[in-house]
Amino acid sequence: MSGSPEADLTAALIARLAARGMTIVAAESLTGGALTAELTRPPGASAVVLGGAVVYATELKHTLLGVDARLLDVHGPVHPEVARQLASGARTRLAVGKREADVGIATTGVAGPDWQGGRPPGTVYLGISHDGVDEAVELVLTGTRAEIRSRTVELAVSALAARLMTT
Repeated sequence: MSGSPEADLTAALIARLAARGMTIVAAESLTGGALTAELTRPPGASAVVLGGAVVYATELKHTLLGVDARLLDVHGPVHPEVARQLASGARTRLAVGKREADVGIATTGVAGPDWQGGRPPGTVYLGISHDGVDEAVELVLTGTRAEIRSRTVELAVSALAARLMTT
């Protein structure tokens, strides 16, 4: 995203979080680390981004980040509540010392080319956890596997900016 409007948005988001003394972590399934890479790209990111967890395997979502095992068994990994729990689990479990991150962001979905768990490619959920609120944002995307993954990163940054740069 370097050089794109989203790249400028990422830099502005990181600067805003730094000015507020806030930290962020990511839990990624669909994006496989691309979101954390984007968040760490701007100068100054080391003061804001604590890290991320790539939990591509469904079981890791439970064992590493605490997503409810029954939820995963019943609904699979591509579900809005899974996204919420991933973001919250990242925020609380990827703590530095005894301090939890201020913000957790998560991505889960189907990039394709095949359906997963009865869901078509392009079904994506973002989880955002901050200020005591855990929410899910549903995205319906089209394109190739690479395009869906890339667009998810862009939209995750936009969703974060919409929530964190106006307060």
